[in-house]
Amino acid sequence: MSPRRPSAPRQQFSERAAAYVRAMVISGEMPPGSQVRVEQVAEALDISTTPAREALQLLRVEGFLKAVQNKGFMVAPLRGKDIRDLFRVQGLLAGELAARASQNATRADLAELEALHLELMAAAARNNNELLEEKNHDFHRQINKLADAEKMLWVLGLTTRYVPRMFYASIPGWPETTMEDHGEILAAMKDSDPERARKTMEEHLRHAGEKLADYFDARLVHEAAAGSAF
Repeated sequence: MSPRRPSAPRQQFSERAAAYVRAMVISGEMPPGSQVRVEQVAEALDISTTPAREALQLLRVEGFLKAVQNKGFMVAPLRGKDIRDLFRVQGLLAGELAARASQNATRADLAELEALHLELMAAAARNNNELLEEKNHDFHRQINKLADAEKMLWVLGLTTRYVPRMFYASIPGWPETTMEDHGEILAAMKDSDPERARKTMEEHLRHAGEKLADYFDARLVHEAAAGSAF
């Protein structure tokens, strides 16, 4: 007899709780070493303790939390090195998807990508970070869809969930890097050049990872300095 799977609503609640705690950790609202209680998460999201506990166990497996005997869970350190490693893996996967997409894209597909790129640049010019990230997500999603590689896309999704989408736009220099990189990716796809599309996408993810990693390294230095002041 196969084990029972959690019901859809409970699974959705646990995924929501995991996303909530990830965002708190990434943003620094839950700094390394702080305690995370099941009851706190459940109360914050108005859910039962069962999906909240499942979420924290998942985050322990992912490396965001550590289980501490008789104390529940504690936020684990997250270093710039960890971010760089994640984005290196993302770059390899996204590069292959971009290479395949460049071979499959029609004129209509390329026109849609160009429209998304122009909308992204307009959002950046207006300093509308929320819309900027939305258009960035749509741009990448369209390329991934054109690749027609569902299993590879699923694996990519496992790595991208480590960093909440809306966190990127707050990183200094990220909007400018995104606009420039997207332009090069689009140009490679228009030329139906899969190897150039692969390379530009890999470099784009590496640039994004470096920006984010630098942010984390600077935050760790700031937190250490603040701690030594007391």
